[in-house]
Amino acid sequence: MLKTAIEAAVGAGQLIAERYPGPRAVSLKGFRDLVTDADKAAESLIFERIRARFPEHGILSEESGGVAIGSGYTWVVDPLDGTTNYAHRHPVFAVSIGVLEGEKPVVGVIHDPLRHHTFVAQKGAGARLNDAPIYVSGVAAIENAMIGVDWGHENDTRERMLNDLHRVLSRCGTVRACGSAALALAYVAAGWNDAYFQPGLKPWDAAAGVLLVSEAGGRCTTLNGEPYRVRFPDCVATNNLIHNELLKLLNEKC
Repeated sequence: MLKTAIEAAVGAGQLIAERYPGPRAVSLKGFRDLVTDADKAAESLIFERIRARFPEHGILSEESGGVAIGSGYTWVVDPLDGTTNYAHRHPVFAVSIGVLEGEKPVVGVIHDPLRHHTFVAQKGAGARLNDAPIYVSGVAAIENAMIGVDWGHENDTRERMLNDLHRVLSRCGTVRACGSAALALAYVAAGWNDAYFQPGLKPWDAAAGVLLVSEAGGRCTTLNGEPYRVRFPDCVATNNLIHNELLKLLNEKC
């Protein structure tokens, strides 16, 4: 499964990168929610690879939907995470492929095709970037932390994020909005961000990234501190050292 996920992510990434400089067909599939011809072509390539080797497995994808997460193996796919960035030629986007056994992530691959970064995790085997082990950061104080966020599409999600940032900005080192939840989680795993939080994630945003974070020594929960599951919308991912402090800030009354 890991080999297939890597091959599918890298293959889809090559397709996306080849189309990146040229014209692209962009349409709206929902409120502030773009889709391009590259999303659809990358998804077709990934589906073909998975179905050829694991026809009995379920697939859940951002563009085509798919099966509900059940007790067997489910591939959770975002063929182009960061579509808005891609459509604007902002060079931050990735392919994300996670494999769940039941609700538990067992394989995660996030591939950034422009930087040739392939983040890989397998349950119990650690996390890697281009074959080198990666680990979360050692930042132990939130005032020194770089914290990643994303805005989401819906107004209520953005209002909630603004309220959260009102509490966090005055206490942390700095904040970065990446535009790709998958990459933001991979950056926590690599120690490039110290934390990331988002109140409106979808399964395909998080399935690969949360495994990367946990295998790199980090921690993922909900905003209430419950262990994170991919069907939950709100996620807090950190290096573990600042986790409780960040949760406390996010749950303070304004």
